[in-house]
This record gives sequence, structure tokens and C-alpha cells, in this order.
Amino acid sequence: MRIALLNPNTTEVFTVRLGEACRAIAAPGTVVIARAPAVGTPSVECHTDEAIATIGLMQLAREEEALGTDAYVIACFGDTGIDAVREIAGGPVVGMTEAALQAASTVAAFFSVVTLPPRTIVQAERVVRHLGLSHRCRKVRAIDVLVDDCVDLDETLLAAMIAESRAALAQDGAEAIVLGCAGLSALVGPMTQALGVPVIDGVGVAMKIAEGLVANGLRTSKHCSWATPPRHPAA
Repeated sequence: MRIALLNPNTTEVFTVRLGEACRAIAAPGTVVIARAPAVGTPSVECHTDEAIATIGLMQLAREEEALGTDAYVIACFGDTGIDAVREIAGGPVVGMTEAALQAASTVAAFFSVVTLPPRTIVQAERVVRHLGLSHRCRKVRAIDVLVDDCVDLDETLLAAMIAESRAALAQDGAEAIVLGCAGLSALVGPMTQALGVPVIDGVGVAMKIAEGLVANGLRTSKHCSWATPPRHPAA
């Protein structure tokens, strides 16, 4: 089984880190290929970044289709470009945000999202509404840190994430925490220990969902909504 892990930003350290994390939990026989656009944005933090990154993701999907890729994971909170990639891909395309929110709804009655920076709150709220989970998501919170600053997962970042998560538990009524950035997966362990509740990294969950969908022979429906577009503009 070949799974393409698509990082919408061009920061190599994130792509390498995400690939290593997913290979560590992959089933025997699963090959994880971590890729990022050759040209794009170093982080995805606004609507313009999303638009630019989507073009790069579409090109990667076309290349992976030619290689017979079985499934895809979109490793960016907000699931950048997911519908465009689903139009191109034959196999299932799993967004880390969809995966994280569905997992949170399975292990807790209510959850809050802790993302970064504050201007990305709108992207997270968009996916919450799209999935019909507004009644389960207590709040989308953010710390004032740029995605680029997650390259070094230092104690200051960890402390800020824990503090905001504790506020979510105490003030929002959340019972689980969803991490709102693909670059935060290494914080799951220490945050879970500090908070005593489920802390969910959407990339890892999306990876295992993708494996399960392929194992069950499921592919992206081309009947209507995600049918192959009649024209593929050059990326």
C-alpha cells in the first residue's frame, strides 16, 4: 500500500518530521511518501496561502496518480485543497482536520481545538461547520505563535499550548483537545500527560484512517461531487 502524505507548505523540516511520524505508526507493508510542493508558501496561515498551496497539491496529486498511489493524507489543519485533490485522486483522500474532529467526537462528548496563529481560527471553524460538529466543538482557541515558529518545538511553545488547553477544559467544558497544526504532533505525549485527557494529532489519525479505507477497498466516488474535472489547468 502506498500512501502519499501531502504537506501543503514548502518547509522541508515539517515534511520530514511528518513523514517520520507516520512511518512510525504505519502497518507492515505500507509505504509512506511525504511530499510538499516545489513552489508555494513556507506556511499556510491565511486564505491566500491556501489558494497558492492548493495549486501545488493538485500537481502532487497528478504525479502520485501516475505512480498508482492508493491513498492520500492532507497534512494541514483546515484541510487545504482537499476537494480539489479528491477530484484528481482515485483513492481516498483524508484530511487531518476531518480525521481529528471525528476522532475527538469518538473519544469525548465535547472537545476544543487549540490552533495557531489566531487568524487561522476561521479555517478550523469552517471544517467544524462542514462536518456538522458545532454542537460537539466547544471552542476554537489559538495561541499567538506563527506556524514557522513550530520548527523548534521548545518548552515555551509547549507551555503555551498546555495553558490554552487547560483554559479550554476549565472554561469551555471541553473533554479532549484537538491540536490545530500538523507541526505539533510531537507535543501529544507531554500534553496528554500534563492534561490527563485525550490530545489528538490529526495527521496520525488520518494516516490510520487512510490505511483502513484502502484495506476495505474504498475509493473516492466519482459519481458527481468529486468527479474528475473536464479540464485540468496547469499547476
